[in-house]
Amino acid sequence: MSDYANDVLVSADYVEEHLDEFQSDDPAHRLVEVDVDTEAYDESHAPGAIGFNWETQLQDQTERDILDKAEFEELLGSHGISEDSTVVLYGDNANWFAAYTYWQFKYYGHDDVKLLDGGREYWIENDYTVTDEVPDFSPVEYTASGPRESIRAYRDDVENAIEKGLPLVDVRSPEEYSGEVLAPPGLQETAQRGGHIPGASNISWAAVTNDDGTFKTREEIEELYAEEGIDGDETTVAYCRIGERSSVAWFALHELAGYDDTVNYDGSWTEWGNLVGAPIEKGSGD
Repeated sequence: MSDYANDVLVSADYVEEHLDEFQSDDPAHRLVEVDVDTEAYDESHAPGAIGFNWETQLQDQTERDILDKAEFEELLGSHGISEDSTVVLYGDNANWFAAYTYWQFKYYGHDDVKLLDGGREYWIENDYTVTDEVPDFSPVEYTASGPRESIRAYRDDVENAIEKGLPLVDVRSPEEYSGEVLAPPGLQETAQRGGHIPGASNISWAAVTNDDGTFKTREEIEELYAEEGIDGDETTVAYCRIGERSSVAWFALHELAGYDDTVNYDGSWTEWGNLVGAPIEKGSGD
């Protein structure tokens, strides 16, 4: 592992070597796969991995928001996860939804959480152990210490960033950033307008990962953002369409590079692109 700011990544080899602990009913260690749905999980997953459906289990089903504190506590406790558990998260799309869930764990004060470097694809493509058996862990009580608002951005924070010229990072594709399209191919369009937040730099979420989905070194991540004048000295706001890709960028900036004053705007373009009176820009920004 590279010399990251925080000890927040584990390798596939590490997880393979600790599968007995992840399969134990003892809540000390838990492995969780998080995808937009559970179709891939149902087919195969790492032994002992709990499967979370991001869309239906990690989102409020009546409001466009993350789970509230009580819902978060119920979800984790019902799957045998306690506030003292060491939790390793992984998922599809190079950890899009796992990174979002990592951010949500941190938001609710769970410090002992890590990402499996490379995610689901790395695990499958490198022939690590898989199963279709779904674990059934004894429920436990979970008490969250959060929320920690210092890592989350809201509309007012974005407006403040525009006014003060603080760094805004749009991690979507160039086509989404320019306003040419409203969503990645095959995904639901969730905004009325295309474009980007005024002053935002377009740095793809994928720029912080290697071809195999593992994260680049701390030095490479720092250099990538330094090219856009981002060095962690000011509050940096990351956003995308629904908050999952920006969680990857938040993870790279906040956890790997150690830029503590980095926030994730999980409302992202789904909120900003639909707001009456909110300013937008179109074009590449070049």
